[in-house]
Amino acid sequence: MNAYQSIFKRYEKKYLLTPAQYGGIREYLNTIAEVDKYGQTTIMNIYFDTPDWRLIRTSLARPAYKEKLRLRTYGAADGEKEAFLELKKKYDGIVYKRRISLPYRAATSFLAGGYAALEEKDVQIGKEIVWFLRYYKDIAPKMVISYERVAMAGKEDPDFRVTFDTGIRYRTDDLDLTAGSFGKEVLSEGTVLMELKIAGAMPLALSRKMAELGIFGTSVSKYGCAYTKAYAEGELAIPWTVPKRAAQDMPAKTVRTAAAIVA
Repeated sequence: MNAYQSIFKRYEKKYLLTPAQYGGIREYLNTIAEVDKYGQTTIMNIYFDTPDWRLIRTSLARPAYKEKLRLRTYGAADGEKEAFLELKKKYDGIVYKRRISLPYRAATSFLAGGYAALEEKDVQIGKEIVWFLRYYKDIAPKMVISYERVAMAGKEDPDFRVTFDTGIRYRTDDLDLTAGSFGKEVLSEGTVLMELKIAGAMPLALSRKMAELGIFGTSVSKYGCAYTKAYAEGELAIPWTVPKRAAQDMPAKTVRTAAAIVA
């Protein structure tokens, strides 16, 4: 398998772009960044949640701390396809992501209960994922979300990254990535989701260009948008309420882990 980054700590800023805004910002970004070696990639994810969708309902309440678990592949999945099991946390505006790489079928097997093998996969990250799975005892695959992505990295600062996602689609059945990337569209036609992934402050020139194009940040997540649409269309027979145990009331151990996750 190829080497991959397993630990991330960064700010992630999101923007919804019109086709005109997308064209304008791409023209500018081409001067300071370049498309990575993968070019355009189809990204496929399985999001995990409780039977009452506790994780995404809590996330939509915008608490200081939230977390989620997903299984991701780049391109069409098969049994031996490299997959990434990712535990993503957001605390005080900073995103912390931990992930391990393993064959797709091995990942689904671990998630179905083979926790001991998962712990052995990576001493620290594996234990954190197992703790998460045991804390949310009845967590299971709930939604597949896929989209086309173009990723760019800074020419002089490789830690500066920006992604553009289009064709975002979801489904609440056929929750196996080997089934393909089909599903219902999440955003209106032509809308592009841009994400800036930065370690610190946004470059001033970029900020000015975005203001010139009328591009302003928004609080949006693909999983949140898909859940909201599925609920509106009657696919989910649960009440639209925030769980009694909100994210900020989670065990202190969980919050400490988020704050010190890259220590």
